[in-house]
Amino acid sequence: MSKPRSKLADFAVYLGVRVVVCFLQVLSFRAASQAANILAWLAYHVDRRHRLVARDNLRYAFGDGDAAERDRLVRAVYRHFCTMLMEIIHLPRKLHPQNWKQHMTLLNHQSIVDVLLSNRPVLVVSGHFGNWELGGYVLALLGFRTHAIARPLDNPYVDAFLRRFRESTGQKVLRKDGDFDKMQRVLASNGILLTLGDQDAGQKGQFVDFFGRPASTHKAVALLALEYKVPMLVLTSTRVSSSAAPPSSKLKGARKSIWRYQAEIADMISPEEYKDRPDAVAALTQRFTTALERMIRRYPEQYFWLHRRWKHQPKRRRKDKQAA
Repeated sequence: MSKPRSKLADFAVYLGVRVVVCFLQVLSFRAASQAANILAWLAYHVDRRHRLVARDNLRYAFGDGDAAERDRLVRAVYRHFCTMLMEIIHLPRKLHPQNWKQHMTLLNHQSIVDVLLSNRPVLVVSGHFGNWELGGYVLALLGFRTHAIARPLDNPYVDAFLRRFRESTGQKVLRKDGDFDKMQRVLASNGILLTLGDQDAGQKGQFVDFFGRPASTHKAVALLALEYKVPMLVLTSTRVSSSAAPPSSKLKGARKSIWRYQAEIADMISPEEYKDRPDAVAALTQRFTTALERMIRRYPEQYFWLHRRWKHQPKRRRKDKQAA
């Protein structure tokens, strides 16, 4: 049984978060990006547990290889994540319907628009890659009514604060555990549902190949797509300009260059292709996982290797255990 949480401690943490966020919002984005580099350096050296998780994950994904190169990539992951936090903090004040094109480019834009305006439900699948908060935020900013699936944070005050950010442009947040009926209603009414498809689903999840190793993945994504005949759009938001211009730079627009993304379709999946297959759930889950893997291989430093993607592995059969 888990230990009861202290409301006082949770509220104290929330106040601390609010103070830090207010301070960072006062800074220019250039200064906040420089602060992100310092924070990433500090986190890399202090956060030993996640640093080791990232190293192990990269070894699983790319083999033993060069240890120095793997360490360089881990440091880049910390920088990317800390920079992403600064972007999220500045989004509400810096991004609006009149300037979003300065910060985001839509690749395959006609295909994206056609799917979103098809008068059919749409299931947008992404992963912990690039800026995974940005896609739903911008879609809602442009007038699309979206619903994002997310796991509530343990701290209820911080969770409510993050929810206000996520819903500030009109997007609605649904709890991953507990709001399944609402997800069904969204799809039944031709709505847009957004979810992250690279979270460990425990021993009962659907195991698919991810970088050559079995990875437990939630079945609900594929089940919803099949039941409601929902087109699946595997969409990523990739940072294409990630470092601040040096103080001596006199290039026009240098400040804007540090915050630019491109939204790209990694795959478009029609559930009708799988309706008669006995392995439809496994095949659909594998397909969107493979699409995410292709993007991660292109920009490995933008994936959140700090989480335990391969936490659970398929149980061995009893005969295998005896043989071992």
